[in-house]
Amino acid sequence: MDETPVLSLSQVSKAFGAVRAVREVSLQLFPGEVHALAGENGAGKSTLVKILSGVHRPDSGRILLDGEPVEFGGPADAQRAGVAVIYQEPTLFPDLSVMENIFMGRQPRGRLGIDRRAMRASAAELFARLGVHLDPDQPARGLSIADQQLVEIAKALSLQARVLVMDEPTAALSGTEVARLFGVARTLRSQGCALLFISHRLEEIFELCRRVTTLRDGAHVASDLIADITPDDLVRRMVGRELDALFPKQETEAGEVALKVRRLTREGVFTDVSFEVRRGEIVALAGLVGAGRSEVARAVFGIDRWDAGSVEVDGKRLRPASPTAAMAAGLALVPEDRRQQGLVMDLSIERNIGLAGLSALHRGPLISRLAERERARDWAVRLRLKFGRLSDPVNVLSGGNQQKVVLGKWLARRPSVLIVDEPTRGIDVGTKAEVHRLLSELAGGGVAVLMISSELPEVLGMADRVLVMHEGRLVAEIPRADATEESVMAAATGRSAA
Repeated sequence: MDETPVLSLSQVSKAFGAVRAVREVSLQLFPGEVHALAGENGAGKSTLVKILSGVHRPDSGRILLDGEPVEFGGPADAQRAGVAVIYQEPTLFPDLSVMENIFMGRQPRGRLGIDRRAMRASAAELFARLGVHLDPDQPARGLSIADQQLVEIAKALSLQARVLVMDEPTAALSGTEVARLFGVARTLRSQGCALLFISHRLEEIFELCRRVTTLRDGAHVASDLIADITPDDLVRRMVGRELDALFPKQETEAGEVALKVRRLTREGVFTDVSFEVRRGEIVALAGLVGAGRSEVARAVFGIDRWDAGSVEVDGKRLRPASPTAAMAAGLALVPEDRRQQGLVMDLSIERNIGLAGLSALHRGPLISRLAERERARDWAVRLRLKFGRLSDPVNVLSGGNQQKVVLGKWLARRPSVLIVDEPTRGIDVGTKAEVHRLLSELAGGGVAVLMISSELPEVLGMADRVLVMHEGRLVAEIPRADATEESVMAAATGRSAA
């Protein structure tokens, strides 16, 4: 590794009004190294990325490029200096081809205009350098998130990027896509690029990175060699305390059957799915991306119509394709995409918490703002929500606190069955522990919990039973005592059956 960092921050600070988002943070990025940036939501990671990419100018401190001070007046300056950011959800022009997206505004010219042959060859060369296969002529519309990220990486390389910031790049990827992205990252590392990798998944940090810098409350806590610390050490640096347990599962005795699904079928999506969830249980629905787990949850809740089968809540059969009937029966669904499906982002925190239970907030023909605020304040305290004012729009909250608002919205209805789809996706480790604690307390209070999760440690740490789906079918039911990563993955990949 080169001893001179290609890009570094020295004692950088940034404030927004009275909020000090970043406080005297130093960071060094070396060529040929993958460096992790860790911290809870609100620790200052996003602000630091925006300083590196020229979106924000620091209030104090210095940015050094090859050891020399430099000022980024905007993103174009950072781009010219060789800094590129790959976001979790890329923003390509959907109606342009892959190669047109890569060379937007910089298309090679020939005598008769744009030289499409040269552009195609250059795009193919970039993908070859990354070790991946993408058709330069393919329209961007319809590309997976993983392929869109590769297009963004190719664009960065075409701009001679020397520093690549990867901001939560794996949050929406399958296991196979993550492996491919890691292969690309290692290729870039071997070619001398400096990579800054941001992820809430500790196992990814320990697999890919050489060093890790930890932020907490906007301040630099530590920079460590990965070889010198453990995941527990990193968690302590991030949260500033000992976590009682990431998976605080209470032992409870299962009660009566609350949710019964019998031979549920939706043609072309899932077939002959049957299971039960009892009061006091947390049952995990595991499987690979595309196995049909979320689709089953949507059908059970009545969002999608099923073709055959039945759903019963507390012994009463539900009317198909009726979320209203499901809610009246005591069902609640926390969806996978909280921003698009769980919240109205421009509405206030208190209004979002009240949305699923407006009938209880009526005072005559109108909704009582006082009752709405009291309900929101009650659940904000119970869920340990971090916020400024309840009247603030929910879009100002961190991802973890947005997830708590979705949970509060449904828990205010006091459901007998709670379905949670990827409840901790994209939230930091401290908030994950809080969500797990909440699910465990709900089960302890007699709620039946159906948890869909792609994170095996979460499945194994929280579930009383694990149901596994493969290609639209329920193929295994594994008791907690017998559930291991190997047994769940074997069933998820079709190598064992119930």
